[in-house]
Amino acid sequence: MKLVKLEYDFYRQDVLEAAPGLIGKFLVRNFENGQIIRKMITEVEAYRGEEDLGCHASKGRTARTEVMYQPGGVLYVYLIYGMYWMLNFVVGQKDSPQAVLIRGLEGIWGPGKITTQLKINGSFYGTSLVDSDRIWVEDNGLKSEYIATTRIGIDYAGDTWKNKPWRFILK
Repeated sequence: MKLVKLEYDFYRQDVLEAAPGLIGKFLVRNFENGQIIRKMITEVEAYRGEEDLGCHASKGRTARTEVMYQPGGVLYVYLIYGMYWMLNFVVGQKDSPQAVLIRGLEGIWGPGKITTQLKINGSFYGTSLVDSDRIWVEDNGLKSEYIATTRIGIDYAGDTWKNKPWRFILK
């Protein structure tokens, strides 16, 4: 089965197309020592613009969220609780801040565990998923089935936003 690296056109879609479209694709991490880890993406969450109170962009354009305003295809990586890096793919068009949080990979459950095991940190902020030689996404051409459910850990966003079915999980 041939795997093909995703190009910018995939990442320039609206987050509600891109997020479920990532299910079943493969996140590839190439380490400095030549080791390559390739894991299927099994769970993601969509965050959609300044109107989405669960999205960091709801606070407007800041130094932290600046990368979210770039055209899709770059990484938004940030630290939570002072200890866990969160891996997000910026998607959509320039000045339309949208991102997909990578919550689960085959054999790795939880966004903090993903970044720990794949040694992803703040140095990845703004990295291109298309041009990078250390991280990218590959597609095998198959469509994966998924379920949609509510996002996790955003009670602060209020009922409307926390109850959006914008979490996508491989069936």
